[in-house]
Amino acid sequence: MRCAWAEQSDAERVYHDTEWGLPIHDDRKLFELITLRGAAAGLTWRTVLAKRERYRRVFHDYDLARIAAMTDDDLAVVRRDRGIIRHRLKIASVRGNARAGLRLIESEGSLFTFLCAFLDSESARIAPRTAFGMRARSDESDVMSAILYKRGFRFAGTAICYAVMQATGMVDGHETGCQHRACR
Repeated sequence: MRCAWAEQSDAERVYHDTEWGLPIHDDRKLFELITLRGAAAGLTWRTVLAKRERYRRVFHDYDLARIAAMTDDDLAVVRRDRGIIRHRLKIASVRGNARAGLRLIESEGSLFTFLCAFLDSESARIAPRTAFGMRARSDESDVMSAILYKRGFRFAGTAICYAVMQATGMVDGHETGCQHRACR
């Protein structure tokens, strides 16, 4: 058995079983996750996973310096690409977030170091369920989101930050009974 959200498609099953909940130390991969989670705002994760390879191509395999250097004309070309989610503000946020991410890496050393600073050992054990369903935020994700916004990030709301925290294993988001839970 795996988490119920991962049973909707093969792509979600593979993502859950091979990536979700595992630490990501590489800044490019973390930036990819932040980008994709931002793109997923208001959409299903399945929709975004189906477009993942195209995102990698149009955003230079998440080379932050290359993304930060993209011009408005470059973004206009990306916006016409039917292989990604063509939301103008989401696309523009990728360049802005790359610029903010480079500044953050310069001051903090890495995205991973910066993001992990929001958690303590108790935070990692937050139960994924509440009385009203699956948890979508935490006090830590609220703070992370506020600071990311202050640092220039967009599409980094608390639910997106919490999804990043779950996807990188900063918090255990696996449902009770998930066969992958014991691996954490």
